[in-house]
Amino acid sequence: MTELTRGALLLYILIVNLAALVLYAADKRRAVRGMWRVPEATLLTVAAVGGSLGALLGMHLCRHKTKHLKFTLLVPAFFVLHAAIFSYLFWIIS
Repeated sequence: MTELTRGALLLYILIVNLAALVLYAADKRRAVRGMWRVPEATLLTVAAVGGSLGALLGMHLCRHKTKHLKFTLLVPAFFVLHAAIFSYLFWIIS
């Protein structure tokens, strides 16, 4: 893997995880205020496409979606999957 590719992947991981954290925090804030909510499918999709760490942080720091079974099962599963994929890409392919 070239340095440019590695840098691009790191940037992607950073951005998607930051986006996930912001989405989870925004949805919690909207829930408390009785406002329009971010759809659950959107929250799970952003976690699935690489934002699982940000989603986990958002869930626990904001105490949001922690009682929903699909979130408590899927988001950690995505995290384990992403950790394996990114480890493979960074250390085995390099």
